[in-house]
Amino acid sequence: MSYIGIDLGSTFLKGAVLDLDALVIRHIERQPFPAPVPGLPPAFREFSPAAIVEATRSLLDRLLSRAPDAAGLVMCSQLHGMVLTAEDGRAVSNAINWQDQRALEPFPGGGGSYFDEINRRITPEERLQLGNEPRPGVPLCYLFWLAQNGLLPAEPAVVAALPSYVVAALCGSPVKSDITHAFGHGALDVETLDWRRPVVARLGLDRVQWPGIVPQGAVVGHYRAGARSLPVFAPVGDYHCSQVGAFLEEGELSVNISTGSAVIQVSRGCEFGDFQTRPWFDGRFLKTITHIPGGRALNALVRLLSEFAEAQGARSRDPWDYILAEAGKVESTDLRVDPAFYFSALGDRGAITNVREENLTVGQLFHAAFAGMADNYARCAARLAPRRDWTRLVFSGGVALKAALLRRLICERLGQVHRLAASDEDTLLGLLVLALAFSGRCASVADGIAFARARFRGVA
Repeated sequence: MSYIGIDLGSTFLKGAVLDLDALVIRHIERQPFPAPVPGLPPAFREFSPAAIVEATRSLLDRLLSRAPDAAGLVMCSQLHGMVLTAEDGRAVSNAINWQDQRALEPFPGGGGSYFDEINRRITPEERLQLGNEPRPGVPLCYLFWLAQNGLLPAEPAVVAALPSYVVAALCGSPVKSDITHAFGHGALDVETLDWRRPVVARLGLDRVQWPGIVPQGAVVGHYRAGARSLPVFAPVGDYHCSQVGAFLEEGELSVNISTGSAVIQVSRGCEFGDFQTRPWFDGRFLKTITHIPGGRALNALVRLLSEFAEAQGARSRDPWDYILAEAGKVESTDLRVDPAFYFSALGDRGAITNVREENLTVGQLFHAAFAGMADNYARCAARLAPRRDWTRLVFSGGVALKAALLRRLICERLGQVHRLAASDEDTLLGLLVLALAFSGRCASVADGIAFARARFRGVA
């Protein structure tokens, strides 16, 4: 039995054939995510909904040609993407994604930004109950900006998560949401697992309709492929899916490092603290701190070092082999790097300090950057689990799996017992596990994780 798995990422659409019998990921394909709508203000990040649907359809049809007997489609997607739709599923807005920063624009009449005004209207208790993710790049913030500027559609509009809209458009079905994408809207009460309507009303969003939330593994549409009708399961958040693909278990501390990064623990119940609370699978939750400076911060240093060469038309090879080799030669350095070069959980003003001529080398610079990242993970782990009640670390994400020095520096701070994720294709592996659970082969996602962890054979 095989399923089609598709990940609607921010940079790429990625898909594969998921072989449930052999527990192998086959025929991985990638294509660029559609380009943003041009000519918008710098803080805006909008996309053509039709272009996203057609790109997904193209990828899906190619994968179905590889697996014409596929039994269904499982999908994950970037969190916080939004399309406003009419009640018949027709898009009545562009897609807006998590990179949009319009909520940081000044709020009319002074007093800070739209984001600041939202936080004035939400109590601290409500912030916790909404998951404690105070970021400008969530649909609740986009919607508030649209409402305050008189730009909500005149007709009744449903807030569709990006993949919920895509599935509805591909299948001609109503917009429905699973719990992970419902959380991603920023308006879900994580205790009741229903929309927090008093907050919605206080932000002037009464006109907006919120989608129905379906159970884990629900079929929300059927995709017509010739004479076949392919069941489509409710898409899940890529963040949640990646931790399934890392085979995360209770008692472990996950350190996920790719473009962004996070520390994560599984919780059986809904816990609140100085961290985010996200609904996961099987009625469990993730305690997490996200948007810790990761690969994006490292890439900022790489761009700085390569700017002169690129300005003169030179194209250098991938610098990472050299960077990792040079950083690995450095035992210690008094150079200090705070990698918070952009809006993050650790602020938005990084620094390179204690610079001297003799320590200003590529090796020492990146060793110091890795050390600064490791310090950040240690600080965030202390917020997440002040009793240090984890039995081992789990490293996942492309940067974590590639950078042994970074892992060593993190282990020096958080404990030496650790394991690596089984694959850098963590979302596709997560989709394979979810297909085991959603198809009924495994009784739960937790059982699927245990089954796949013992038998996963890799990427063919």
